[in-house]
Amino acid sequence: MFSINKVIRSFLYWDFTINSGWGLLSPVFAIFILENISTGGVAEGAKVVGFATLFYWGTKAVLQLPIARYLDINHGEIDDFWFCFYGTIITGLIPIGFIFASVPWHIYALQVIHAIGMSMVTPSYNAIYIRHIDKGHEAFETGLNNTLVGVGVGVTGAIGGIMAGYAGFNLIFIATSALTLLAAFFIFLNKGEMAPKVPRGVHSFPVGKGTIK
Repeated sequence: MFSINKVIRSFLYWDFTINSGWGLLSPVFAIFILENISTGGVAEGAKVVGFATLFYWGTKAVLQLPIARYLDINHGEIDDFWFCFYGTIITGLIPIGFIFASVPWHIYALQVIHAIGMSMVTPSYNAIYIRHIDKGHEAFETGLNNTLVGVGVGVTGAIGGIMAGYAGFNLIFIATSALTLLAAFFIFLNKGEMAPKVPRGVHSFPVGKGTIK
């Protein structure tokens, strides 16, 4: 059995932890909005949930590519590291904001901020993971990542449903925030492993017979 390198291990912990945290919240988020934010019944609640989704994904769609382009142009890992770290911190504060939310625009504003955080995280996380993945084990390490995330989200999704019924939403928000901030700690462990400059073409495939040029 080969040894997974330090950076990949830490990012596996990050992905498992942050997705497990949000796995607590995701299945009950619509119920939270219906019971605590919307005052117009199920139809109004569904509209708030729909617009909350729009604000998140719309903002992420607009910001993610410019951030990714900036990270590529700067072409080092230190900026990737800080974007991933601070983006995770921003994301970790969002569930605390839900505790104090009382009207729809609070949810929309928090979703925009959440999208900003994840727009910082997604391209930087992927860039670091791709660069540090162990050669010859790309399929296994990406598959392991997806498996751990699936297990974490599945288990915490069930736990979140139970928590919502017996302990209320605030405990879920606090737990989600705590797990997300713990994920930021796993990223911080890699600060010394980040290269100030990364040579281009590290993962280029050699041009050979049958390769489209």
